[in-house]
Amino acid sequence: MFSPSQEEHCAPNKEPVKYGELVVLGYNGSLPNGDRGRRKSRFALYKRPKANGVKPSTVHVISTPQASKAISCKGQHSISYTLSRNQTVVVEYTHDKDTDMFQVGRSTESPIDFVVTDTISGSQNNDETQITQSTISRFACRIVCDRNAPYTARIFAAGFDSSKNIFLGEKAAKWKNPDGHMDGLTTNGVLVMHPKGGFTEESKPGVWREISVCGDVYTLRETRSAQQRGKLVENETNILQDGSLIDLCGATLLWRTADGLFHTPTQKHIEALRQEINAARPQCPVGLNTLAFPSINRKDVVEEKQPWAYLSCGHVHGYHNWGHRSDTEANERECPMCRTVGPYVPLWLGCEAGFYVDAGPPTYAFTPCGHVCSEKSAKYWSQIPLPHGTHAFHASCPFCAAQLSGEHNCVKLIFQGPID
Repeated sequence: MFSPSQEEHCAPNKEPVKYGELVVLGYNGSLPNGDRGRRKSRFALYKRPKANGVKPSTVHVISTPQASKAISCKGQHSISYTLSRNQTVVVEYTHDKDTDMFQVGRSTESPIDFVVTDTISGSQNNDETQITQSTISRFACRIVCDRNAPYTARIFAAGFDSSKNIFLGEKAAKWKNPDGHMDGLTTNGVLVMHPKGGFTEESKPGVWREISVCGDVYTLRETRSAQQRGKLVENETNILQDGSLIDLCGATLLWRTADGLFHTPTQKHIEALRQEINAARPQCPVGLNTLAFPSINRKDVVEEKQPWAYLSCGHVHGYHNWGHRSDTEANERECPMCRTVGPYVPLWLGCEAGFYVDAGPPTYAFTPCGHVCSEKSAKYWSQIPLPHGTHAFHASCPFCAAQLSGEHNCVKLIFQGPID
C-alpha cells in the first residue's frame, strides 16, 4: 500500500486539494476592470506542489541595528521586534513541511499571493475614483493551511516581505508574553469575525476581534491604530471557519471553506434563478410592459426591460419618470401602487455566489443600492456590522459595499405577474 503522500505523487491527474477561497466584499463577481493575475475579486487557495510554510525557531536579542540586519539577511524568514534604538528581538522562522502559507496585501511584490486594493463603496463601475492614501498594509496578513486533512486554515497579522522579513518598528504595538515569546500588532490591524453557526441560513454575526502577528486573539483597540492592545481572548482561536470575515482596513474578505462552497449555490444556479424569474414574465403594474433581469455579464448597464423598485415598499416597476416629490431629493419618489415615498432604483442580481447563505430565489433587495438576492442572504448581511474607516462599523451590501439604510437595510420585492 502507498502512503497518502506517495499516492498523491503517483496520481498527477488528481484534482489538487482546495483549502478554500477568499472573496472580496464589494464586487459582484469580478473587479470593475476585470480580474487580472493576482488582482481579482476572489482567490482560491490550493495545496501547493511543495510545502512553503514556516514556523518559529531561534530567538536572538540584539543590541545593534547592524547585527539585526545581518541576521535578517540570511535568506531565512524572520520577524524583528524593535523595542528601542538599542534593542531588537529577532525571531527566526524555519521551514515547516506540514503547512502552506498564502500572503495577502496591497503590494504587488512576489511574496504576495493575493493583491488587494481599497474597496470604494458603491462605485463598482466608476474607475475614476482613485484612492490617494491606502490604509491596507502592503504585507497585510498571512493564511497558513495544514497540508493534511482536515486542512485547518489559520490567519496571522502581517506578511513576510521580499527579504522574507516582518519588521515591527518602534511605534508598532508589541510586547513579550508571560511565556517569553514576542508578539505584536500591525499599524491598522487585521480584524476577524467568525459567524455564530457557520455560514448557513441560521447564521448570526459574531464579535469582531483583532489577530496578532503570532495569531493570538485580542479584543479591539480603541481605534484601529491605537498603541494600546486590547485584552487577550483566551478561549478563541485564529482558525478560520466557513463564513469568517477578515478586515484589512480598506477591504474586507470572506473566507469560504471548500466544503462550504460545495453546499453554496453556483453561478449556474443563480443564472437558472434569473431565467426562472424572467420566465414568469413579471410586469410593470403601471406600464404593463414585461420586465427582465439583464444577463450576468451585462450587470453594469441599465437596460430597457430592467426591473426598478420603490425601496420603501418593495413594489417592482419598469422605469418611468414620474412621481418625483421634490426637486432637491432626486431619488425620493412616490410609489403609484401604495403612495409610499422612498428611493426608486434599478434592481441588479447579486451574481457572486460566495455571498449566498442558501440557494433560495432572489426575492429581497438591499437598500439603497438595489442588489437582489435570497431572503436569508439579504437578512444575514443586513445585520452584520462591517468595519468602516478607523472606528466606525455599519452594515453594507456585500455585492457593492454601499452602506445600507432604511428600516431593515433590505426589502421584500413585490412582483406583479402577467395579467393574461
